[in-house]
Amino acid sequence: MLDVTTPTTLGDWLAHCERLHPKTIDMTLERVRAVRERLGLRFSVPVITVAGTNGKGSSCAMLESIALAAGYRVGLYIKPHLVHFEERCRIDGAPVRAESLLPHFEAVEAARGDTTLTYFEFTTLAILRALADAPLDVVILEVGLGGRLDAVNAIDADAVLITSIDLDHMEYLGPDRESIGREKAHVMRRGRPAIVSDPLPPASVVEHAQAVGADLWLVGRDFAHGGDRQQWSWRGRSMRYGALAYPALRGANQLINAAGVLAVFEALRPVLPITAQAVRQGLATVELPGRFQIVPGQPVLVLDVAHNPQSVATLAVNLDQMGFYPRTHAVFGAMRDKDLAGLVARVAPLVDAWHVTDLPTPRAALVAELEQAVRAACGARDVPITGHASPREALAAAVAGADPADRILVFGSFYTVGGVLKDGLPRLGAKHLG
Repeated sequence: MLDVTTPTTLGDWLAHCERLHPKTIDMTLERVRAVRERLGLRFSVPVITVAGTNGKGSSCAMLESIALAAGYRVGLYIKPHLVHFEERCRIDGAPVRAESLLPHFEAVEAARGDTTLTYFEFTTLAILRALADAPLDVVILEVGLGGRLDAVNAIDADAVLITSIDLDHMEYLGPDRESIGREKAHVMRRGRPAIVSDPLPPASVVEHAQAVGADLWLVGRDFAHGGDRQQWSWRGRSMRYGALAYPALRGANQLINAAGVLAVFEALRPVLPITAQAVRQGLATVELPGRFQIVPGQPVLVLDVAHNPQSVATLAVNLDQMGFYPRTHAVFGAMRDKDLAGLVARVAPLVDAWHVTDLPTPRAALVAELEQAVRAACGARDVPITGHASPREALAAAVAGADPADRILVFGSFYTVGGVLKDGLPRLGAKHLG
């Protein structure tokens, strides 16, 4: 019988996890490995680990969609969530029920003893146990921060995919791409495939692969893609796909992500064969909320969790390719530790009015800090900037100030996009339609 103080709901367990450790992030792996051993946590099916700065979520979604289309039972750990924690653990394409996670939180609590775990470490172990316990054919794990000391790296993957690498979390990972790449490369394992989809990877990634003896796959050498506006093609070491339709995920960077995903499946072909039809179906039906997600309406709504200069630069390219809109209204909230000036500068020329917002986390930049960054990025342009207490309030104000033919961009933190999604997908109707 459980002690009366034992949490009984997922919400209670998450609150318990938040209280356990004085730090939000503790860059060590020994504690997680020790608790994993006590749990007896092992996977008997192929495991794919996905690391990188940008493109991890999209790559995970494509891996999942193609594997599901091939008829496999798929487990996915993806993060962070937009609205509900259960989004982080998907089985056969759907988030798990909150109640199904409770036994796994209880098991981690029992196994950890006096070991302190951060919120991320505790919840990662609980989800890993849930996936290990499920009848699956393949498991896909998204790395959180870096790679070398991330909790996901306590699991030895059968193949790893490293997506684009850029400057983010520099206080933990280092001041440049070489340092950050070195941290992320530590998910590689000796003799196992390591696919790098970044077209210009840091030298540190290649050097680490050689040092550990990983089977390194590089763009241009081991796989490549090309195409025109109608279709694209892919070639690997021994496989080719031609006349492919573009992935259902929008954005200029998605072919780079898809090319890495197909390389993963070629590398795992002996244990996880995939048909060409599964590739076509999986790419055509893949979904991932909040990644250049366009919601039809008047005005049009664009949702994107871009929150570093590289991803916002990609967002700006995607916005520019959407066509003509009289005005663009931005709803923006982000963490204080991001390069606010750098990321705002990438998209500022495309925005005609800003609605900056507070977010419900201590890490978030305050409205005054966001206003300062936006004003600096706009320079001599006289662009209206207003502050709001929440993303929902900011969106409502943006709608009130928009014409039906305009577009509204909600971007920045997952908290920003999640804040406008928490009551469901908004369908906008500007006041002028009344």
